[in-house]
Amino acid sequence: MKLAIVGATGLVGQEILNVLDQRNFEFDELMLVASARSVGKQMEFKGKEYTVIGMEEAISLKPDIAIFSAGGSTSLEWAPRFAEVGCIVVDNSSAWRMSPEHKLIVPEINAEALRIDDRIIANPNCSTIQMVVALAPLHKKYRIKRLVISTYQSVTGTGKAAVDQLMKERNGEEAENVYPHRIDMNVLPHIDVFMDNGYTKEEMKMLNETQKILDDPNIAITATAVRLPVMGGHSESVNVEFHRDFDLNEVREILSKTPGVVVEDDVANNVYPMPLNAHQKDEVFVGRLRRDESLPNTLNMWIVADNLRKGAATNAVQIVEFLTANNLVY
Repeated sequence: MKLAIVGATGLVGQEILNVLDQRNFEFDELMLVASARSVGKQMEFKGKEYTVIGMEEAISLKPDIAIFSAGGSTSLEWAPRFAEVGCIVVDNSSAWRMSPEHKLIVPEINAEALRIDDRIIANPNCSTIQMVVALAPLHKKYRIKRLVISTYQSVTGTGKAAVDQLMKERNGEEAENVYPHRIDMNVLPHIDVFMDNGYTKEEMKMLNETQKILDDPNIAITATAVRLPVMGGHSESVNVEFHRDFDLNEVREILSKTPGVVVEDDVANNVYPMPLNAHQKDEVFVGRLRRDESLPNTLNMWIVADNLRKGAATNAVQIVEFLTANNLVY
């Protein structure tokens, strides 16, 4: 097993290495790959020093699997070239997510769709992953009619430069702006670029990816994505209208039995999901479960997860684990 991590020096790349270590993923050879400016840099993993290499060298070494976390344009250019030498690419960018020829995978939901000839596999958007993990078992039981989503997303979703901006602003230092406005002590209703319909690209990702993962283009979805000065993970307020009525206790039972979901829903004792507690954890935390009293068959949920873990690195590693466990690598 020859494993490559493309974008190894970035926030998600480093988190992928943490997840591989913690889950004791076995490989024979590890390649840490990054852009030209990082080539030659030394990185340590499990007590061993690795020299960061470039794309061409990595391709020449013919890895069996490459986990990409290097941005959409990089993936569009390089993922097919890795695939041409027999490598399976698990890609964390938006490049392949909505391609009809490529599968968009959350292992708890649709890993069974993977086949041995899938050479490029898309990892969904972080905010989509945590939401669909919680929604999928409820969709199966009650069928979702409509979703109204508001996200409250960590600066880590933008990358290291955004974290640097936040911390410098907090310390009263001059900061290089990643965002169009100050982020500390502020809230920005603006994630990714605005589109012609007034929504941001992030908001449209949630719509399109959710329909694809749940295999239901008839689910009506609207979203507002908001950036907060938080670093532990993403939070989401999700209003779910079902085709069928539900019992609230049954909803809690279904969620509590769902792999990867932890129910934290005891408002009498101020127990509910928070990014502070989700940080560095792989589970999706769900709470504030209650009926929407303004509409029939409608549920309110609060969903929190570490966006660098289940929202990116952990989901990608879980895909790789599924591929190896089911002999889908050659």
